Parts: sequence; structure tokens; C-alpha cells
Amino acid sequence: MFSIEEFIIAVFCCVDDALKRLSAAQPIRSRGFAPGLSDAEVLTMELVGEYQGIESDKGLWRYFHHHWLSLFPELPTRTSFVRQAANLWQYKQRLQHYLATQLGAFDEDVHLVDGLPMSLCCLTYAARCRSFQGEASYGYCAAKDEFFYGFRGHLSISVSGVITGFALTPANGDEREALWEVIPGIRGLLIGDKGYLSQPLHEALLPSGVNLQTAMRSNMKDARPKDWVHCLQTFRRLIETVNGQLAERFHFERIRARDLWHLTSRIARKLLAHTLCCWLNRQQERPLLQFDGLLAD
Repeated sequence: MFSIEEFIIAVFCCVDDALKRLSAAQPIRSRGFAPGLSDAEVLTMELVGEYQGIESDKGLWRYFHHHWLSLFPELPTRTSFVRQAANLWQYKQRLQHYLATQLGAFDEDVHLVDGLPMSLCCLTYAARCRSFQGEASYGYCAAKDEFFYGFRGHLSISVSGVITGFALTPANGDEREALWEVIPGIRGLLIGDKGYLSQPLHEALLPSGVNLQTAMRSNMKDARPKDWVHCLQTFRRLIETVNGQLAERFHFERIRARDLWHLTSRIARKLLAHTLCCWLNRQQERPLLQFDGLLAD
């Protein structure tokens, strides 16, 4: 259990060490002056803010400017901070993959996959929405039994709950096609819901070492043993837990961006924040998905 200051320091140490390893062969910047606020400091501010539920860039900057300027004395203007943070989107993705690898997520034999809605605005305003025109679309979320306008995220996790892949499509995107973007690096059993039900897809995945198993529709006969089906359903609850953490703690289903550049950066930092919490729990010998007790009250 960390105090808030200890938490900030722990996050910085993790990010700074990983960033140095990832940029050892090729520096992040090949030309120009280094920014006053280091990239590791920027990422630390973003990740600490995400854990605390501060989802807006303005809110992040104001929080650290008012409370932690002593730890980040080179904090620039809000515009410069937001620009520097957005420019690091690739390194957020690489850091997330690096930490997931350190946690052994890609070595596990069981993974789960699911989709989650990312609403751009309420349906009544969708026809007048100017953001992401030609990119967002209308879709249906079976879990919530509602239609929405925006995007759909496609998430894969290991059986321990660590995120191993993510893809973004319009809300009406085919889950089975998006599956190919989230499975690189994993092998073994892959558990999905009915949206991934497809015998041709199952057969196409087998040569890559992935055995896709899904629930059957109510009008279909399931020849698999009942104990096996029950086991699959039990595993499915885990990804619902991760989806819930992303939606509730990290506000993943809200889109507070107006272009794909900033949206990609925001998604990457939320996925990284979730994986970092798992990594910190591992260091503290706590359950990986027990995020609530990381900070002392």
C-alpha cells in the first residue's frame, strides 16, 4: 500500500526504467532540444491521473500544477504538456506490451477476448455530431441491450487478467475480423462470446496455435462436455471484470477526443495504466486485479 507520493515515485521508477530499455537502441528524439519535463515524467503524470480518475488533459495538468509542482518543477504550459503527451502514443503502446511481457501474459496458455462499446455521444445528438465523421458509426451492445454511436474496442487478456491486445473499429465493425489484430503473440486456448462464433474462423486460427472456443447460440446443440462449457463460462467472468475496471476506474467507454491522434493516445494511456497497476500489485505480492488497495486512504 502506497501513500500518494510513494505511488507517484513508484510509477516514475517503473516508467523511467522501462522507457530507457525501450529507447536504448533508438532515442525517442533524434533532433532538437530535449523538453524540460522528461517523457518519463509526462507519462507518470498521465498514469497517476488515470488511476485517480482524472480523465481530462486539463484536469491532469491542473492537478499536478496545484499539488505536485515540487515533484515536477519543469511542468510547461498546459498546451505544451498535452502535445508532448499525445506525441508519446507509440511509447505508451510499447510500454504496455513490455510490462505485459514482464508479467508473463504472453506465456500463458489461456486468453480471453471481448468487445466493449465506446460511445461518442448520445443517440439523439449523433446525427449532428461533427467529430470523427466518416470514422464513427452506429452499433449495438448486446451486454447493455442498447444502440450507441461511436467506436467498438476489441480487447484480449491473459487468464491472469493482463491486457495482451487491443483493436479499435467503428461501432458496427465485425468482431471476427478485428480478432486478427488482437491475437499476435498469444497461443493456446482463446475464449470468446457468441459474437466470435464461426467454424471457418476457428479452423483458420488453428495453424497459428490458437484454439478459439465460444458459447453456442440458444438454437444450437453443444456437443462439448457440460463441465468444459461451465469452465469456459467461469473464465468469461474474468474479462467482464477487466472491462468493468476499464469502464469505471479509467472511464474507457467515454471518448474525450476530437481526432484519432489524441484518441489513440488516450486509449493507449488507459490500457497502460491498467497494466501498470497489475505490475505494481505483482511487486507488492497482491492479487493482480485488486486495484482499490494500492493507495492508502
